[in-house]
Amino acid sequence: PRRLFHPDDLPSRITPINLKREKLSQTGIDRMVCLAFDWDLASLSAESFIHSILKESLNAAHVIVGFDFRFGQLRKGTPEMIEQAGIPITIIDEIKDNSNESYASSRIRQLIRHGKIEQANAILGWEWEINGEVRKGDQRGRELGYPTANMDLNDTIHPAYGIYACYARIKGQDKWHKGACNIGIRPMFEVETAQVETFIFDFDQEIYGETLCVRPVKRLRGEAKFDTLESLIEQMDKDCIQAREILT
Repeated sequence: PRRLFHPDDLPSRITPINLKREKLSQTGIDRMVCLAFDWDLASLSAESFIHSILKESLNAAHVIVGFDFRFGQLRKGTPEMIEQAGIPITIIDEIKDNSNESYASSRIRQLIRHGKIEQANAILGWEWEINGEVRKGDQRGRELGYPTANMDLNDTIHPAYGIYACYARIKGQDKWHKGACNIGIRPMFEVETAQVETFIFDFDQEIYGETLCVRPVKRLRGEAKFDTLESLIEQMDKDCIQAREILT
């Protein structure tokens, strides 16, 4: 909905569709149906949604929703309407932590945008990750002695820009490798859109075209612009030492 109604907003997906599919499959879900949220769906009344989607298309036997679930044009549909239509429904109550704060996606987004990955993971119940296809960059990292696997953020929410200690895994493989990644626009070289550049420790494989899964663990510092390449390399050396200590 946000992409449709506010196309100029920054991406806000915690789990883009491919990652969502993977996480759901791990729970034993047999089938996932995704509705394309376009203007036709956005203008569908709550009554029409129940009739055409839940009843005719899905033949829903039971519906499970959160306490604040709304649907249909102008969010006029309520869980009670589904129940009144003859479909059994379970409503999950609001869940709060010991500080009386809700476990909510808006809270997770705020933590990720501030680089507080550990706190976001505690709410998620799993380690947040960024997935993307490794593409060929400008090879600057290789020239500096730090070859990186580069990928775009695409629909994924942008975390606070900076350097992170991280784990990285090639999709389809089991091993998580230690590393350090830069998430942002690289002030020294001013790329146009934010990206993820991951230096994988003790790794020497050609992985262009592969899907890389990167789990930021801890933000080491924000992005910075250095006066010389030598000072940048010196800082990168320090970043990698710090990342190794964190990931030990």
